[in-house]
Amino acid sequence: MKTSPAGVLMDGPSSVLVTEFWEGHAEGSREYRRILLALLSAGVACFAALYAPQGVLPLVSADLQISEARSALLVSSGTIGLAIGVLPWSWVADRIGRLTAMRVAMLTSAVFGLAWTVFPSFEGMIVLRVLQGMALGGIPGLAITYLHDEIRPSQAAVAAATYVSGTTVGGISGRIISGPVGEAWGWRWGVGLAWVVAALASVLFVVLAPPARGFVRDTHTRVRDVAHHVGMNLRDPGMVTLYAQAFLLMGGFVAVYNYLGFRLQAAPFGLSAAVTSLLFLAYLSGTVCSRQAGRIVGRFGRGRVLAFMSGVMAVGVLLTLAGNLAVIMVGLVTLTGGFFGAHAIASGWVGARARVGRAQAASLYNLFYYLGSSVVGWAGGMFFAGGGWAGLVALVVGLVVVAQVLRMAAARHLRES
Repeated sequence: MKTSPAGVLMDGPSSVLVTEFWEGHAEGSREYRRILLALLSAGVACFAALYAPQGVLPLVSADLQISEARSALLVSSGTIGLAIGVLPWSWVADRIGRLTAMRVAMLTSAVFGLAWTVFPSFEGMIVLRVLQGMALGGIPGLAITYLHDEIRPSQAAVAAATYVSGTTVGGISGRIISGPVGEAWGWRWGVGLAWVVAALASVLFVVLAPPARGFVRDTHTRVRDVAHHVGMNLRDPGMVTLYAQAFLLMGGFVAVYNYLGFRLQAAPFGLSAAVTSLLFLAYLSGTVCSRQAGRIVGRFGRGRVLAFMSGVMAVGVLLTLAGNLAVIMVGLVTLTGGFFGAHAIASGWVGARARVGRAQAASLYNLFYYLGSSVVGWAGGMFFAGGGWAGLVALVVGLVVVAQVLRMAAARHLRES
């Protein structure tokens, strides 16, 4: 049972406290559908803004005359900012509400998004991207928590997978818009148009999201309470294992997308930025697989589905070693579907097994997720520079193997959830 805010009935001079039990919106209800559409829009808003630069990294590198790894800082700076922002946003949300916090986050990120696309210096762009990422931290860190507040627990896995589907749509739209437009009119115009798409999705979220009913305002939570909740989750071996999945799998996934464009625009492929941006359509497999992964959890269990999807991811990245463009595309589709299926399971698992500080538990998952994107996504450039594409593939396969070894080692703790 979920407990909603208590109501007070007045009867003469005395007040009687009445506790109303809130079970959550049922699947098929109007409010359930609105929440799913709103979270779909939130995923588009966040990830169109966050990953639009990834579609134009070779253009940025050529225009500003910087290395591949340095240009990738436009992606990593945004994700490191998001990682920094998720925990503070969880504290803010406990006081003002998840829904309100997400709306403020979207408005703030829109301002910084506009600013960095027109800023003249690369260093200034990096600073503004960090600030934009910090603002965006109020979206993924709170979306799953908001979902668990408002939807019945039996439908939470499917609903969480729907939100992850929205993140894939956002990832596609940001990259596939910025690439062709950037090649035609310059990379700043490409990223700017992707920012407009993110802003429109933010408006849809504000309009569609129904008023929160399952949130209980906590104006007494102090910073030390947040730190206590963080500490308790970090002492839980099962939670730490799920956070490791986020760091390792996301890091490898972003590294592939950061540097594949450089490989395909060089000999022997020689593709244009507009054509390579079409490879991001592979994200559609993530949209499908994240939903399907959520649906089969009840039959096979979270652990088995997570292991299977991680294995699919490893197979996909190995296929990209081929010299044939069609096989590379198949590998990218496979990699993407496996990753988002694994992410849908791991992120939903965190929300389901959090005992205390649910907002902080979800925020920690996002912290590790985006740290992986920032650190491994950037470091992958050194493997690419030193060992070519084979070096990068070896890194990603190694990360998947480590993630699953950790999961098996913590199987006893994860069974308890």
